[in-house]
Amino acid sequence: MLPREFIVAWMLVLLVILPNIFNPCTCQLEPRWAAKKRHVMREKVRKMFYHAYDNYMTHAFPHDELKPLTKSFTDSLSELGNLRLEHLPQDYNGSALTLIESLSSLLIMGNSTEFERAVLWLSQNITFNVDARVNLFECNIRVLGGLVSAHILATDSTNRLVHGAYKNQLLILAEDLGKRFLPAFNTPTGLPYAWINLKYGVMVNETTETSTSGCGSLILEMGALSQLTGDPTYEYVAIRALRKLWSMRSSLNLLGTTLDVVTGDWIEYSAGIGAGVDSFYEYLFKAHILFGKEEFWRMFHSAYLAVQKYFRHGPWYHEADMRTGKATYWQLTSLQAFWPGLQVLVGDIAAANSSHREFFHVWEKFGVLPERYLLDHQMLHPTEKYYPLRPELAESTFYLYQATKVEGGFASVKDVTTMQLEDHQHSFFLAETCKYLYLLFDDSFLVDRNYIFTTEGHPLPVLRDWHDRLPESYIPTNWSFAQSEKQARRASAMSLQVCPANDNQQVESACHITDARADHRCFTDEECGVDSTTCRRRSCSMAGYCGLWLLV
Repeated sequence: MLPREFIVAWMLVLLVILPNIFNPCTCQLEPRWAAKKRHVMREKVRKMFYHAYDNYMTHAFPHDELKPLTKSFTDSLSELGNLRLEHLPQDYNGSALTLIESLSSLLIMGNSTEFERAVLWLSQNITFNVDARVNLFECNIRVLGGLVSAHILATDSTNRLVHGAYKNQLLILAEDLGKRFLPAFNTPTGLPYAWINLKYGVMVNETTETSTSGCGSLILEMGALSQLTGDPTYEYVAIRALRKLWSMRSSLNLLGTTLDVVTGDWIEYSAGIGAGVDSFYEYLFKAHILFGKEEFWRMFHSAYLAVQKYFRHGPWYHEADMRTGKATYWQLTSLQAFWPGLQVLVGDIAAANSSHREFFHVWEKFGVLPERYLLDHQMLHPTEKYYPLRPELAESTFYLYQATKVEGGFASVKDVTTMQLEDHQHSFFLAETCKYLYLLFDDSFLVDRNYIFTTEGHPLPVLRDWHDRLPESYIPTNWSFAQSEKQARRASAMSLQVCPANDNQQVESACHITDARADHRCFTDEECGVDSTTCRRRSCSMAGYCGLWLLV
């Protein structure tokens, strides 16, 4: 859902694909004019971020989100995912949602002073013991994810925080919030309720309907919380829900969109890779990277092949009935834009390029990426013509700089045909959109570090001691790594074609064998080579692309 959004993935597309397209020889020094342009664009992104952040702090803090047109605020945590705006709290005055979402962005942009000030304020003023009904999925990816990620960054000595200024305040808040999530998992199936009251737990007569993303995209944040606190409960309930959800797949290895957490029955059988399902696929693979469990890879491998077989039509992905595989809705949604980034992580580069090109064509047609576009009619959806500054195509957000910047911050676009603005600055604009744009032009934060990003854009480190015991060459696979300062042009391990070695030392790949075709298309396994980053034999998928499809 996030439903949107866990993109995060697009930064990886930009860091991996674009350097290879525009700078095929990474060994050459970057031209002076190019370095100057990167600097100019980086500073422009920095100004965008602080224009949004400063206006939030001035006009909305400590409430949840900014209303930039009227320079006011909205306490929106209870409204996230609540389309009908039901059961809104009467005495809830916000939880500084945008500030929490901005923590990792502040550190990435080098502002440790403001980060420390924010941590101190949060530790002294925020409590989750409030009578507020919140969406479990949204609160998990935004608040819990923001706190866990910022705690890890705060305890990283390379960030040079004031000695003694941080004493695990964010982790204490995160653990308190995680405990308040646990009653949602007390169901006959182990699938969590979509809604939880932070003070009283699951309310009487609470709806039992939830989405695939809502109960299958909790493992990164809650798994990380277990690793940090030593309490396995959070990871256990998230994995139990994920396993139950996977057991409900059809014989085609497809899942629906909505289900009942009490009966375990599907409510909506039609699904795609967009809203309601998107982060489920994203988290399967990222959980495999973060925690090293083969179980996650096996789930993702089967699910990915099913998506390629039943949802894909040329470069597009339509929706289909999970029981029959027959197409149901031919539409593009903005949340689908995470998919090419996920394909880059998997190694299906040609398919990623193809889909990315088509998304960008729609962007060029309207100047932004509309929330929903009808593929069969080649027209906008009549009621979903808005663009809420989503991060999935972050590299193009500069086109909106003048159109959406207002005195009080950045406003969402209500109608992409008229560019009418909406009085809302979403917290993910600071958590994701600005962050990915900044990293596009300055990836120094990633030097000698290894992160995956949650669907809300919060970085989590890939740590050896979080992994199951696996072969050494398999554990430190690195998809968001930048070389040290000795490397003139920083890039990912994938684009540099190197194999991670012990002690974070990088050596040239002695195992790399290229695929028979430059576009990575294949008919048999013999046309596929050996992967440069894992030294594993690539194989030919059902979709006709070389990749790491076979289990070790």
